[in-house]
Amino acid sequence: MKHLILAAALIAPLAACATVTRGTTEAFVVESEPSGAAVLTSTGMSCEATPCTFARVRRNAEFTVTISKPGYRTTTHTVTHQTAGGGAAGMAGNVLVGGLIGVAVDASSGATQDLVPNPLRVTLEREEPVATLVSAPAEAVAPAEAAPADAAPAAAPAEVTPAASPSN
Repeated sequence: MKHLILAAALIAPLAACATVTRGTTEAFVVESEPSGAAVLTSTGMSCEATPCTFARVRRNAEFTVTISKPGYRTTTHTVTHQTAGGGAAGMAGNVLVGGLIGVAVDASSGATQDLVPNPLRVTLEREEPVATLVSAPAEAVAPAEAAPADAAPAAAPAEVTPAASPSN
């Protein structure tokens, strides 16, 4: 009985191979061209200037990354996850050694996943200068001769009748 308990205690840590060999977090890197851009993620992580590395991001995380720099367009990118080659190997180890317990642990911990894209490389585009409308100075225009308010309207020109032509 002691041997069975000892064997189970030794095998238990191997039950989640990917969790043991890869861990549940990874470093996430953001690079920009030009460098020096500010980074803010939807999970609250930030850095003041690229390139920057976030040391411990859960492998199964999904979030957005907003990159901004004065004079350049602000961009937002989605980071997701996918099954990694190392994660698949860890899962295969579960089949051989750990069984269903290892599969469940690795699947729930995200150890079989990798963040994509990682590193996130972004080329920033220059902002187009905003055209500023400058109004020309108003020309000094003489106001039209204003008629006094109590003045009568001007009379229409008299109709001119042609003079009678002499008869022949």
